[in-house]
Amino acid sequence: MTLLWIVLFTLLGGAASAGFAGALLLMPGGLRERLLPSLVSYAVGAMLAAAFLGLLPEAFSHPGATPPQITGMLLAGILLFFVLEKFVLWRHCHADACAAHGSRATLTTARPWRAAGTLVLIGDSVHNLIDGVLIAAAFLTDTHLGVVTALAIVAHEIPQEIGDVAVLVHSGYSRRKAMVYNLLTNLPTLVGGVVAYFALGAAQEVLPFVLTLAAASFVYIAVADLIPDLHRRPEPAATVAQVALIGAGILTIVVSHVVLEHWLH
Repeated sequence: MTLLWIVLFTLLGGAASAGFAGALLLMPGGLRERLLPSLVSYAVGAMLAAAFLGLLPEAFSHPGATPPQITGMLLAGILLFFVLEKFVLWRHCHADACAAHGSRATLTTARPWRAAGTLVLIGDSVHNLIDGVLIAAAFLTDTHLGVVTALAIVAHEIPQEIGDVAVLVHSGYSRRKAMVYNLLTNLPTLVGGVVAYFALGAAQEVLPFVLTLAAASFVYIAVADLIPDLHRRPEPAATVAQVALIGAGILTIVVSHVVLEHWLH
């Protein structure tokens, strides 16, 4: 049953994020640009809530790990994702062009940047493979924790997928090809989830550390990638809206956690 949950949510999560991203990319540019900040704010709340209210408490409660080991793994994980972002294309784009892959003008006029599309596909595949491992680790610990983790991953994948598809389009792919290739990069999520189910299932003692690694990735992405995007709009009205949407993301995780716990038990 746990394997079925993992397969279901790795497939649905990838399809949902890619599908929503494709639908939003088809919207008029002005409307999309107005919606993206809201999605980013919501993702911040969902990821931080999943990390601090779901993953880390489960890791701390595991009998096979001590608090210093968990906090040490959290610090090591944040450093790991910093290095990944530097060298393995972990950078998350939340606009039609971003600093990681060049400006819109650079992508459409400079020949060397046509490789950006291929690099995005490789980087996104690696990223999604790791997401699959994290989802599996959460489900192996507790079913409702797995669902909460998958929801948080989908929440931050939607704005990222929009940026990735946009980079592919500006790199020379047609919109249709960009969406299809972007959908295919979500298949490694399933591979990572299934492989982790068998590998982690046989090594339960590593589960708290994988959960902590998942929490580190959520914290790092929220703080290093998403929140700086929000600071680009410092005006009071935008700040109030951002806080409200972050709160909505947190509330979604809390409510889903409570509802799932009641339903599953």
